[in-house]
Amino acid sequence: MTGCLSTVRPPETQMDLETLILDAASCHLLRVGQTNDVASTDVTVILAADQYRIPIQTIIERANRLIRDYEHKPAELVGQAIRACELLGELTRTTPALVRFEPDGQLRFAWLRVDGAEITPGFAQRMITELRERRAIGLIINSPGGSVDEARKLGRYLRANGLRTAVDDYCVSACIDVLAGGVERYATPNARLGVHQSRVPRRYSSHEGGQLYVADAFLYLREMGVDADVAIAAAAVPNDRVLLIPLSEALAAGLITGVIEHSL
Repeated sequence: MTGCLSTVRPPETQMDLETLILDAASCHLLRVGQTNDVASTDVTVILAADQYRIPIQTIIERANRLIRDYEHKPAELVGQAIRACELLGELTRTTPALVRFEPDGQLRFAWLRVDGAEITPGFAQRMITELRERRAIGLIINSPGGSVDEARKLGRYLRANGLRTAVDDYCVSACIDVLAGGVERYATPNARLGVHQSRVPRRYSSHEGGQLYVADAFLYLREMGVDADVAIAAAAVPNDRVLLIPLSEALAAGLITGVIEHSL
């Protein structure tokens, strides 16, 4: 489910090739470090290696050198790795996303499925733990919503770790914030996506606080690359009603990146 590729002109100098190897090694290390699993990498690393005929062993050897070079400054390496994944994404015209492998070398397609669960305190950490334990590459979530704070915590984790999201039944209210966190976001043709006003937490209890709450929703969706007008539309719908978003509009707004014909 990764994006299509266009032909990219290979680097013309040795320095360009060395930079490309450095970026591939850095991005590879980011995914390995996030998953604590050497059988993982980023899709952009694989595509760049294929396009520029860089042996995977060369990337691994460079990654091992990076570990030694940045032994006492890991935060600097993480920052470099995040930028490297972004650059490889631009180069390969593909969204950076986690890739995992089975012991036999085949790609792993395991997703974590959550159906009907309300997003309550502790939900984000439970999902993060399960995603790690199951070595999942994405989260299928069908939920009536719940805690916005928990939803955004989970959404930001999904985005930072290159994980995908999907809905094949219904996802409303705070569930939309989880969906928005996926690096790739899918829905089946019968999926229902809905928004409405959230219950404002006590810390936003004043009129000004309510405005800040809407602003927070706007900024979160914009951070996730989703048209923030979705937040404005939600603010206009009473909490006891749901505005269903047609999939065509969800695609146009970037809330989902694709419609798939079957459940995962």
